[in-house]
Amino acid sequence: MDILWSGWGDPAKAAPLPDTVISLLRDLLGVKPQGGGPVGLTDIDVPASPLGSAAHRTLLAAVGGDEAHVLTDAEPRVRHTRGKSTPDLLRIRAGDVEDIPAAVVLPASHDEVLAVLGACAEHGLSVVPFGGGTSVVGGLAPEQQRPFVALDLRRMNGLLALDPVSRTATLQPGLRAPDAEALLVEHGFTLGHFPQSYEWATIGGFAAARSSGQASAGYGRFDDMVLGLTLATPEGTIDVGRAPRSAAGPDLRQLILGSEGAFGVITSVTLRLRPIPETRVYEGWHFASFEEGTAALRRLAQDGPRPTVLRLSDETETLIGLAQPDAIGGSGAQQSAGCQAIVGFEGTAEDTTYRRERAAAVLRDCGGEYLGAEPGEKWAHGRYSAPYLRDSLLDAGAFAETLETATFWSGVPELYTSVRDALTTALTEAGTPPLVMCHISHVYENGASLYFTVVSAQGDDPVAHWAPAKRAANRAILAAGGTISHHHGVGTDHRDWYVREAGPLGIEALRAVKRRLDPTGLLNPGVLLPTD
Repeated sequence: MDILWSGWGDPAKAAPLPDTVISLLRDLLGVKPQGGGPVGLTDIDVPASPLGSAAHRTLLAAVGGDEAHVLTDAEPRVRHTRGKSTPDLLRIRAGDVEDIPAAVVLPASHDEVLAVLGACAEHGLSVVPFGGGTSVVGGLAPEQQRPFVALDLRRMNGLLALDPVSRTATLQPGLRAPDAEALLVEHGFTLGHFPQSYEWATIGGFAAARSSGQASAGYGRFDDMVLGLTLATPEGTIDVGRAPRSAAGPDLRQLILGSEGAFGVITSVTLRLRPIPETRVYEGWHFASFEEGTAALRRLAQDGPRPTVLRLSDETETLIGLAQPDAIGGSGAQQSAGCQAIVGFEGTAEDTTYRRERAAAVLRDCGGEYLGAEPGEKWAHGRYSAPYLRDSLLDAGAFAETLETATFWSGVPELYTSVRDALTTALTEAGTPPLVMCHISHVYENGASLYFTVVSAQGDDPVAHWAPAKRAANRAILAAGGTISHHHGVGTDHRDWYVREAGPLGIEALRAVKRRLDPTGLLNPGVLLPTD
Protein backbone atom coordinates (compact mmCIF):
# COMPACT_ATOMS: atom_id res chain seq x y z
CA MET A 1 0.00 0.00 0.00
CA ASP A 2 1.20 3.55 -0.81
CA ILE A 3 1.10 6.26 1.81
CA LEU A 4 -1.98 8.48 1.45
CA TRP A 5 -1.23 11.06 -1.23
CA SER A 6 -3.12 13.88 0.51
CA GLY A 7 -2.29 13.05 4.11
CA TRP A 8 -0.51 10.57 6.32
CA GLY A 9 -0.39 6.82 6.17
CA ASP A 10 -3.36 4.50 5.93
CA PRO A 11 -6.70 6.35 5.55
CA ALA A 12 -8.42 3.55 7.47
CA LYS A 13 -6.51 4.57 10.61
CA ALA A 14 -7.66 8.19 10.53
CA ALA A 15 -10.55 9.19 12.78
CA PRO A 16 -12.59 12.39 13.10
CA LEU A 17 -11.97 14.54 16.15
CA PRO A 18 -14.25 14.14 19.19
CA ASP A 19 -16.83 16.87 19.70
CA THR A 20 -14.97 18.00 22.82
CA VAL A 21 -11.89 18.78 20.73
CA ILE A 22 -13.92 20.51 18.02
CA SER A 23 -15.47 22.73 20.70
CA LEU A 24 -12.07 23.46 22.23
CA LEU A 25 -10.64 24.45 18.86
CA ARG A 26 -13.59 26.74 18.20
CA ASP A 27 -13.74 28.37 21.64
CA LEU A 28 -10.04 28.62 22.43
CA LEU A 29 -8.48 29.20 19.01
CA GLY A 30 -11.30 30.47 16.81
CA VAL A 31 -11.03 27.55 14.40
CA LYS A 32 -13.73 27.55 11.74
CA PRO A 33 -14.63 24.65 9.44
CA GLN A 34 -13.04 25.11 6.03
CA GLY A 35 -15.27 22.70 4.14
CA GLY A 36 -14.57 20.82 0.99
CA GLY A 37 -11.63 18.68 2.08
CA PRO A 38 -8.88 17.66 -0.33
CA VAL A 39 -9.51 17.78 -4.05
CA GLY A 40 -9.87 14.40 -5.72
CA LEU A 41 -6.65 12.95 -7.07
CA THR A 42 -8.19 12.54 -10.51
CA ASP A 43 -9.44 16.14 -10.41
CA ILE A 44 -5.95 17.64 -10.18
CA ASP A 45 -4.85 19.43 -13.34
CA VAL A 46 -1.52 17.66 -13.90
CA PRO A 47 0.71 19.06 -16.64
CA ALA A 48 2.10 16.64 -19.18
CA SER A 49 5.50 15.23 -18.33
CA PRO A 50 8.36 17.28 -19.81
CA LEU A 51 10.45 14.12 -20.14
CA GLY A 52 11.67 13.85 -23.73
CA SER A 53 11.53 10.61 -25.68
CA ALA A 54 15.32 10.24 -25.78
CA ALA A 55 15.57 10.69 -22.02
CA HIS A 56 12.72 8.24 -21.52
CA ARG A 57 14.51 5.60 -23.61
CA THR A 58 17.79 6.08 -21.74
CA LEU A 59 16.10 5.86 -18.34
CA LEU A 60 14.19 2.79 -19.46
CA ALA A 61 17.41 1.09 -20.50
CA ALA A 62 18.97 1.98 -17.15
CA VAL A 63 16.32 0.04 -15.22
CA GLY A 64 16.07 -3.04 -17.40
CA GLY A 65 13.68 -1.97 -20.14
CA ASP A 66 10.40 -2.53 -18.27
CA GLU A 67 7.90 0.30 -18.81
CA ALA A 68 6.55 -0.28 -15.29
CA HIS A 69 9.80 1.10 -13.90
CA VAL A 70 9.69 4.51 -15.63
CA LEU A 71 6.35 6.12 -14.88
CA THR A 72 5.12 9.36 -16.43
CA ASP A 73 1.38 9.04 -15.76
CA ALA A 74 -0.33 11.63 -13.59
CA GLU A 75 -1.11 9.53 -10.51
CA PRO A 76 2.37 8.21 -9.65
CA ARG A 77 3.82 11.66 -10.25
CA VAL A 78 1.27 13.25 -7.89
CA ARG A 79 2.06 10.61 -5.27
CA HIS A 80 5.74 11.59 -5.47
CA THR A 81 5.14 15.32 -5.18
CA ARG A 82 6.73 16.82 -2.06
CA GLY A 83 6.64 15.25 1.42
CA LYS A 84 4.40 15.40 4.48
CA SER A 85 4.96 18.73 6.20
CA THR A 86 1.77 20.66 6.87
CA PRO A 87 2.51 23.21 4.09
CA ASP A 88 3.19 20.25 1.75
CA LEU A 89 -0.18 18.73 2.62
CA LEU A 90 -2.10 21.99 2.40
CA ARG A 91 -0.72 22.59 -1.08
CA ILE A 92 -1.42 19.09 -2.39
CA ARG A 93 -4.90 19.06 -0.81
CA ALA A 94 -5.60 22.21 -2.81
CA GLY A 95 -4.39 20.52 -6.01
CA ASP A 96 -1.10 22.45 -6.22
CA VAL A 97 1.39 20.30 -8.17
CA GLU A 98 3.71 23.07 -9.28
CA ASP A 99 6.78 21.03 -8.31
CA ILE A 100 5.68 17.63 -9.64
CA PRO A 101 8.40 15.27 -10.94
CA ALA A 102 8.71 14.63 -14.65
CA ALA A 103 8.86 10.89 -14.01
CA VAL A 104 9.11 8.26 -11.31
CA VAL A 105 11.99 5.84 -11.86
CA LEU A 106 12.30 2.55 -9.93
CA PRO A 107 15.76 0.94 -9.98
CA ALA A 108 16.37 -2.53 -8.55
CA SER A 109 20.09 -2.48 -7.78
CA HIS A 110 23.12 -0.33 -7.06
CA ASP A 111 24.24 -0.64 -10.68
CA GLU A 112 20.84 0.48 -11.93
CA VAL A 113 21.01 3.53 -9.64
CA LEU A 114 24.39 4.40 -11.16
CA ALA A 115 22.92 3.96 -14.63
CA VAL A 116 19.96 6.23 -13.79
CA LEU A 117 22.32 8.92 -12.49
CA GLY A 118 24.30 8.68 -15.72
CA ALA A 119 21.13 8.94 -17.80
CA CYS A 120 19.98 12.00 -15.87
CA ALA A 121 23.36 13.69 -16.25
CA GLU A 122 23.25 13.00 -19.97
CA HIS A 123 19.79 14.51 -20.42
CA GLY A 124 19.96 17.40 -17.96
CA LEU A 125 17.57 15.98 -15.35
CA SER A 126 17.77 16.40 -11.60
CA VAL A 127 17.26 13.44 -9.25
CA VAL A 128 15.38 13.30 -5.94
CA PRO A 129 15.87 10.03 -4.02
CA PHE A 130 12.48 8.86 -2.70
CA GLY A 131 11.99 6.33 0.11
CA GLY A 132 8.84 6.49 2.19
CA GLY A 133 7.94 10.05 1.22
CA THR A 134 7.76 11.10 4.89
CA SER A 135 10.00 14.19 4.87
CA VAL A 136 8.53 17.09 6.84
CA VAL A 137 11.21 19.68 5.99
CA GLY A 138 11.03 20.02 2.21
CA GLY A 139 13.47 17.18 1.57
CA LEU A 140 11.51 16.10 -1.52
CA ALA A 141 10.95 19.58 -2.94
CA PRO A 142 14.11 20.57 -4.84
CA GLU A 143 14.74 23.91 -6.46
CA GLN A 144 13.43 23.44 -9.98
CA GLN A 145 16.07 24.74 -12.28
CA ARG A 146 15.30 21.83 -14.62
CA PRO A 147 12.92 18.85 -14.73
CA PHE A 148 13.58 16.15 -12.15
CA VAL A 149 12.84 12.50 -11.63
CA ALA A 150 11.77 10.92 -8.35
CA LEU A 151 14.10 7.97 -7.79
CA ASP A 152 11.79 5.58 -5.95
CA LEU A 153 13.87 2.89 -4.19
CA ARG A 154 11.01 0.57 -3.22
CA ARG A 155 12.32 -2.28 -5.40
CA MET A 156 15.58 -2.25 -3.42
CA ASN A 157 13.97 -3.79 -0.36
CA GLY A 158 16.00 -6.81 0.66
CA LEU A 159 18.13 -8.14 3.49
CA LEU A 160 21.51 -8.57 1.78
CA ALA A 161 23.49 -10.11 4.63
CA LEU A 162 23.19 -11.01 8.30
CA ASP A 163 26.10 -11.80 10.62
CA PRO A 164 24.73 -13.24 13.88
CA VAL A 165 28.20 -13.47 15.41
CA SER A 166 28.94 -9.79 14.91
CA ARG A 167 25.26 -8.89 15.24
CA THR A 168 25.11 -6.90 12.01
CA ALA A 169 22.78 -6.81 9.02
CA THR A 170 23.11 -5.20 5.60
CA LEU A 171 19.82 -3.85 4.29
CA GLN A 172 18.76 -2.16 1.07
CA PRO A 173 17.54 1.45 1.27
CA GLY A 174 13.97 1.02 0.06
CA LEU A 175 13.08 -1.44 2.81
CA ARG A 176 10.30 0.03 4.97
CA ALA A 177 10.92 -0.09 8.70
CA PRO A 178 8.21 -2.64 9.60
CA ASP A 179 9.42 -4.96 6.83
CA ALA A 180 13.02 -4.59 7.98
CA GLU A 181 11.99 -5.38 11.54
CA ALA A 182 10.03 -8.45 10.40
CA LEU A 183 13.04 -9.80 8.50
CA LEU A 184 15.32 -9.31 11.50
CA VAL A 185 12.85 -10.78 13.99
CA GLU A 186 12.99 -14.04 12.03
CA HIS A 187 16.65 -14.24 13.09
CA GLY A 188 16.04 -13.16 16.69
CA PHE A 189 17.14 -9.53 16.30
CA THR A 190 15.76 -5.99 16.30
CA LEU A 191 17.06 -2.59 15.28
CA GLY A 192 15.19 -0.93 18.12
CA HIS A 193 14.49 2.02 15.84
CA PHE A 194 10.89 3.21 16.15
CA PRO A 195 10.43 6.85 15.09
CA GLN A 196 6.96 8.30 14.66
CA SER A 197 7.36 7.74 10.90
CA TYR A 198 8.11 4.03 11.52
CA GLU A 199 5.15 2.62 9.59
CA TRP A 200 6.18 4.30 6.33
CA ALA A 201 9.80 5.47 6.44
CA THR A 202 12.68 3.47 4.95
CA ILE A 203 16.16 2.37 5.93
CA GLY A 204 17.77 4.70 3.38
CA GLY A 205 15.68 7.62 4.59
CA PHE A 206 16.67 6.97 8.20
CA ALA A 207 20.34 7.19 7.22
CA ALA A 208 19.97 10.16 4.88
CA ALA A 209 18.19 12.25 7.52
CA ARG A 210 19.96 11.07 10.72
CA SER A 211 16.72 9.71 12.14
CA SER A 212 16.15 9.25 15.86
CA GLY A 213 13.63 6.75 17.21
CA GLN A 214 11.37 6.95 20.23
CA ALA A 215 13.50 4.36 22.04
CA SER A 216 16.75 6.22 21.41
CA ALA A 217 17.55 6.48 25.12
CA GLY A 218 18.17 2.73 25.06
CA TYR A 219 19.04 1.86 21.47
CA GLY A 220 20.65 5.09 20.29
CA ARG A 221 19.93 7.16 17.20
CA PHE A 222 19.99 5.57 13.75
CA ASP A 223 23.41 7.09 13.03
CA ASP A 224 24.70 5.28 16.15
CA MET A 225 23.58 2.01 14.56
CA VAL A 226 25.24 2.52 11.15
CA LEU A 227 28.46 0.57 10.66
CA GLY A 228 28.74 0.76 6.88
CA LEU A 229 27.24 2.42 3.80
CA THR A 230 27.34 2.21 0.04
CA LEU A 231 26.75 5.43 -1.89
CA ALA A 232 26.06 5.73 -5.61
CA THR A 233 27.14 9.11 -7.03
CA PRO A 234 27.31 10.54 -10.54
CA GLU A 235 31.09 10.07 -10.28
CA GLY A 236 31.04 6.47 -9.05
CA THR A 237 30.70 4.42 -5.87
CA ILE A 238 31.80 5.02 -2.28
CA ASP A 239 31.92 2.09 0.16
CA VAL A 240 32.63 2.88 3.80
CA GLY A 241 32.73 0.84 6.99
CA ARG A 242 35.39 -1.91 7.14
CA ALA A 243 35.18 -2.20 10.93
CA PRO A 244 33.00 -0.97 13.82
CA ARG A 245 35.44 1.89 14.47
CA SER A 246 38.60 3.06 12.79
CA ALA A 247 41.38 5.63 13.12
CA ALA A 248 42.02 5.57 9.38
CA GLY A 249 41.32 9.24 8.76
CA PRO A 250 38.01 11.11 9.10
CA ASP A 251 34.97 8.84 9.19
CA LEU A 252 33.33 9.12 5.78
CA ARG A 253 30.21 7.45 7.16
CA GLN A 254 29.50 10.66 9.02
CA LEU A 255 29.74 12.64 5.79
CA ILE A 256 27.12 10.44 4.12
CA LEU A 257 24.79 10.24 7.12
CA GLY A 258 22.50 13.26 7.06
CA SER A 259 23.46 14.23 3.50
CA GLU A 260 19.79 14.00 2.39
CA GLY A 261 20.52 12.83 -1.14
CA ALA A 262 22.68 15.84 -1.98
CA PHE A 263 25.92 13.84 -2.32
CA GLY A 264 24.59 10.56 -3.68
CA VAL A 265 22.04 7.80 -3.29
CA ILE A 266 22.50 5.38 -0.40
CA THR A 267 22.12 1.87 -1.83
CA SER A 268 22.90 -0.27 1.22
CA VAL A 269 23.31 0.20 4.97
CA THR A 270 25.08 -2.13 7.41
CA LEU A 271 23.59 -1.83 10.89
CA ARG A 272 24.23 -2.96 14.43
CA LEU A 273 21.57 -5.31 15.79
CA ARG A 274 20.27 -6.14 19.26
CA PRO A 275 18.55 -9.34 20.45
CA ILE A 276 14.76 -9.17 20.64
CA PRO A 277 13.97 -8.03 24.18
CA GLU A 278 12.37 -10.57 26.50
CA THR A 279 10.36 -7.89 28.26
CA ARG A 280 8.88 -4.50 27.38
CA VAL A 281 7.38 -2.32 30.13
CA TYR A 282 6.11 1.26 29.68
CA GLU A 283 4.94 3.37 32.62
CA GLY A 284 3.68 6.85 33.44
CA TRP A 285 5.08 9.33 35.97
CA HIS A 286 3.75 12.70 37.07
CA PHE A 287 5.78 15.79 37.94
CA ALA A 288 4.56 19.07 39.36
CA SER A 289 6.25 21.13 36.64
CA PHE A 290 8.21 20.85 33.40
CA GLU A 291 11.26 22.16 35.24
CA GLU A 292 11.01 19.43 37.88
CA GLY A 293 10.47 16.72 35.28
CA THR A 294 13.38 17.97 33.17
CA ALA A 295 15.69 17.73 36.17
CA ALA A 296 14.57 14.13 36.74
CA LEU A 297 15.21 13.17 33.11
CA ARG A 298 18.64 14.80 33.23
CA ARG A 299 19.58 12.83 36.33
CA LEU A 300 18.63 9.52 34.69
CA ALA A 301 20.40 10.45 31.46
CA GLN A 302 23.59 11.46 33.24
CA ASP A 303 23.81 9.14 36.23
CA GLY A 304 21.55 6.26 35.28
CA PRO A 305 19.96 3.91 35.16
CA ARG A 306 19.09 4.82 31.57
CA PRO A 307 15.59 3.68 30.51
CA THR A 308 14.97 2.55 26.93
CA VAL A 309 12.25 5.17 26.43
CA LEU A 310 12.29 8.49 28.28
CA ARG A 311 9.91 11.34 27.37
CA LEU A 312 8.38 14.29 29.20
CA SER A 313 5.35 16.37 28.11
CA ASP A 314 5.04 19.94 29.33
CA GLU A 315 1.98 21.20 31.20
CA THR A 316 0.02 22.14 28.07
CA GLU A 317 0.70 18.92 26.21
CA THR A 318 -0.17 16.91 29.30
CA LEU A 319 -3.43 18.80 29.84
CA ILE A 320 -4.53 18.35 26.23
CA GLY A 321 -3.63 14.66 26.35
CA LEU A 322 -1.20 14.65 23.43
CA ALA A 323 1.00 12.13 25.27
CA GLN A 324 -1.61 9.63 23.98
CA PRO A 325 -2.63 11.15 20.63
CA ASP A 326 -5.06 8.35 19.83
CA ALA A 327 -6.98 9.32 23.00
CA ILE A 328 -6.81 13.09 22.54
CA GLY A 329 -9.57 14.88 24.40
CA GLY A 330 -10.72 11.71 26.10
CA SER A 331 -9.92 10.00 29.38
CA GLY A 332 -6.22 9.96 28.49
CA ALA A 333 -5.87 13.66 29.22
CA GLN A 334 -4.47 14.46 32.64
CA GLN A 335 -6.78 17.04 34.17
CA SER A 336 -4.56 17.78 37.16
CA ALA A 337 -1.78 20.36 36.92
CA GLY A 338 1.70 19.19 36.09
CA CYS A 339 3.53 17.11 33.51
CA GLN A 340 3.48 13.51 32.42
CA ALA A 341 6.57 11.44 31.66
CA ILE A 342 6.67 8.13 29.81
CA VAL A 343 9.39 5.77 31.01
CA GLY A 344 9.99 2.47 29.23
CA PHE A 345 12.30 -0.49 29.72
CA GLU A 346 13.22 -3.24 27.27
CA GLY A 347 15.64 -6.13 27.69
CA THR A 348 15.99 -9.29 29.70
CA ALA A 349 13.56 -9.77 32.56
CA GLU A 350 16.38 -9.48 35.11
CA ASP A 351 17.87 -6.32 33.62
CA THR A 352 14.47 -4.68 33.16
CA THR A 353 13.49 -5.30 36.77
CA TYR A 354 16.81 -3.97 38.03
CA ARG A 355 16.65 -0.77 35.98
CA ARG A 356 12.96 -0.15 36.76
CA GLU A 357 13.53 -0.38 40.49
CA ARG A 358 16.57 1.87 40.47
CA ALA A 359 14.97 4.39 38.08
CA ALA A 360 11.82 4.53 40.22
CA ALA A 361 13.90 5.45 43.25
CA VAL A 362 15.56 8.27 41.29
CA LEU A 363 12.26 9.58 39.91
CA ARG A 364 10.62 9.58 43.33
CA ASP A 365 13.64 11.36 44.78
CA CYS A 366 13.16 14.01 42.08
CA GLY A 367 9.50 14.54 43.02
CA GLY A 368 7.92 12.06 40.61
CA GLU A 369 4.63 10.32 41.32
CA TYR A 370 4.13 6.86 39.85
CA LEU A 371 1.01 6.64 37.65
CA GLY A 372 1.19 2.95 36.86
CA ALA A 373 1.42 1.09 33.59
CA GLU A 374 -1.76 2.44 31.95
CA PRO A 375 -0.32 5.77 30.65
CA GLY A 376 2.75 3.99 29.30
CA GLU A 377 0.74 1.28 27.60
CA LYS A 378 -1.60 3.88 26.06
CA TRP A 379 1.42 5.77 24.75
CA ALA A 380 2.90 2.59 23.28
CA HIS A 381 -0.42 1.72 21.63
CA GLY A 382 -0.76 5.18 20.06
CA ARG A 383 2.89 6.01 19.45
CA TYR A 384 2.42 6.37 15.67
CA SER A 385 -0.95 8.17 15.82
CA ALA A 386 0.06 11.85 15.95
CA PRO A 387 0.37 12.33 12.16
CA TYR A 388 -3.16 10.96 11.74
CA LEU A 389 -4.33 13.46 14.35
CA ARG A 390 -2.73 16.21 12.26
CA ASP A 391 -4.83 15.14 9.26
CA SER A 392 -7.98 15.26 11.40
CA LEU A 393 -7.08 18.75 12.62
CA LEU A 394 -6.62 19.94 9.04
CA ASP A 395 -9.99 18.45 8.12
CA ALA A 396 -11.55 20.38 11.02
CA GLY A 397 -10.10 23.69 9.79
CA ALA A 398 -7.17 23.90 12.21
CA PHE A 399 -3.53 24.41 11.35
CA ALA A 400 -1.19 21.89 13.04
CA GLU A 401 2.55 21.59 12.61
CA THR A 402 5.60 20.35 14.50
CA LEU A 403 9.21 21.41 14.80
CA GLU A 404 12.11 20.18 16.90
CA THR A 405 15.55 21.18 18.10
CA ALA A 406 18.14 20.18 20.70
CA THR A 407 20.63 21.78 23.05
CA PHE A 408 22.76 21.11 26.11
CA TRP A 409 20.97 20.62 29.44
CA SER A 410 21.98 24.03 30.72
CA GLY A 411 20.34 25.62 27.68
CA VAL A 412 17.03 23.72 27.77
CA PRO A 413 15.06 26.30 29.83
CA GLU A 414 16.00 29.25 27.59
CA LEU A 415 15.45 27.29 24.37
CA TYR A 416 12.04 26.06 25.57
CA THR A 417 10.85 29.53 26.55
CA SER A 418 12.31 31.30 23.51
CA VAL A 419 10.70 29.02 20.93
CA ARG A 420 7.30 29.00 22.68
CA ASP A 421 7.32 32.78 22.94
CA ALA A 422 8.40 33.23 19.32
CA LEU A 423 5.63 30.99 18.00
CA THR A 424 2.98 32.50 20.26
CA THR A 425 3.92 36.07 19.38
CA ALA A 426 4.15 35.53 15.62
CA LEU A 427 0.85 33.69 15.31
CA THR A 428 -1.00 36.00 17.67
CA GLU A 429 0.15 38.99 15.65
CA ALA A 430 -1.18 37.20 12.57
CA GLY A 431 -4.60 37.03 14.24
CA THR A 432 -4.48 33.30 15.00
CA PRO A 433 -3.34 32.83 18.61
CA PRO A 434 -1.91 29.31 18.94
CA LEU A 435 -1.76 26.45 21.35
CA VAL A 436 1.95 25.58 21.71
CA MET A 437 2.86 22.24 23.26
CA CYS A 438 6.24 20.66 23.84
CA HIS A 439 7.89 17.48 25.03
CA ILE A 440 11.42 16.28 25.61
CA SER A 441 11.64 13.52 23.03
CA HIS A 442 15.25 12.28 23.25
CA VAL A 443 17.83 12.51 26.01
CA TYR A 444 21.61 12.32 26.16
CA GLU A 445 24.17 12.61 28.91
CA ASN A 446 24.85 16.19 27.85
CA GLY A 447 21.52 17.46 26.54
CA ALA A 448 18.08 16.81 25.13
CA SER A 449 15.74 17.37 22.20
CA LEU A 450 12.63 19.58 22.43
CA TYR A 451 9.71 18.70 20.15
CA PHE A 452 7.05 21.39 19.68
CA THR A 453 3.50 20.97 18.37
CA VAL A 454 1.62 24.08 17.26
CA VAL A 455 -2.14 24.30 16.67
CA SER A 456 -4.02 27.42 15.54
CA ALA A 457 -6.72 28.58 13.18
CA GLN A 458 -5.62 28.36 9.56
CA GLY A 459 -6.14 31.99 8.58
CA ASP A 460 -7.00 33.13 5.07
CA ASP A 461 -3.82 31.66 3.55
CA PRO A 462 -2.58 28.89 5.86
CA VAL A 463 0.74 28.32 4.07
CA ALA A 464 1.63 32.01 4.12
CA HIS A 465 0.24 32.24 7.65
CA TRP A 466 2.79 29.69 8.92
CA ALA A 467 5.89 31.06 7.18
CA PRO A 468 6.61 34.04 9.51
CA ALA A 469 5.97 31.88 12.58
CA LYS A 470 8.42 29.26 11.33
CA ARG A 471 11.02 31.96 10.66
CA ALA A 472 10.50 33.39 14.15
CA ALA A 473 10.98 29.92 15.68
CA ASN A 474 14.12 29.31 13.63
CA ARG A 475 15.60 32.64 14.74
CA ALA A 476 14.78 31.82 18.35
CA ILE A 477 16.40 28.39 18.08
CA LEU A 478 19.70 29.72 16.79
CA ALA A 479 19.70 32.70 19.15
CA ALA A 480 19.19 30.39 22.13
CA GLY A 481 22.04 28.12 21.05
CA GLY A 482 19.96 25.23 19.71
CA THR A 483 20.47 23.23 16.54
CA ILE A 484 18.10 23.89 13.66
CA SER A 485 17.11 20.21 13.57
CA HIS A 486 17.62 17.24 15.86
CA HIS A 487 16.05 14.51 13.71
CA HIS A 488 13.73 15.93 11.04
CA GLY A 489 16.63 17.05 8.87
CA VAL A 490 17.45 20.15 6.84
CA GLY A 491 15.62 19.93 3.51
CA THR A 492 14.75 23.23 1.86
CA ASP A 493 12.83 24.45 4.91
CA HIS A 494 15.90 24.63 7.17
CA ARG A 495 18.61 25.06 4.55
CA ASP A 496 19.25 28.78 5.00
CA TRP A 497 19.28 28.36 8.78
CA TYR A 498 21.66 25.43 8.49
CA VAL A 499 23.99 27.73 6.54
CA ARG A 500 24.03 30.08 9.54
CA GLU A 501 24.58 27.22 11.97
CA ALA A 502 27.43 25.60 10.02
CA GLY A 503 29.15 28.87 9.11
CA PRO A 504 30.59 30.06 5.77
CA LEU A 505 33.75 27.91 5.79
CA GLY A 506 31.87 24.79 6.82
CA ILE A 507 29.34 25.26 4.03
CA GLU A 508 32.10 25.84 1.48
CA ALA A 509 33.76 22.60 2.56
CA LEU A 510 30.48 20.75 1.94
CA ARG A 511 30.04 22.53 -1.38
CA ALA A 512 33.48 21.24 -2.40
CA VAL A 513 32.39 17.68 -1.59
CA LYS A 514 29.22 18.12 -3.63
CA ARG A 515 31.12 19.55 -6.61
CA ARG A 516 33.43 16.51 -6.61
CA LEU A 517 30.70 13.89 -6.25
CA ASP A 518 27.97 15.69 -8.24
CA PRO A 519 29.70 18.13 -10.60
CA THR A 520 26.57 19.00 -12.58
CA GLY A 521 24.44 19.51 -9.46
CA LEU A 522 21.78 16.99 -10.43
CA LEU A 523 21.22 15.53 -6.94
CA ASN A 524 18.43 17.12 -4.89
CA PRO A 525 19.30 20.71 -5.87
CA GLY A 526 18.71 23.25 -3.13
CA VAL A 527 18.17 20.57 -0.49
CA LEU A 528 20.70 20.72 2.36
CA LEU A 529 22.92 23.22 0.51
CA PRO A 530 22.07 26.36 -1.49
CA THR A 531 22.59 25.99 -5.22
CA ASP A 532 25.59 27.78 -6.71
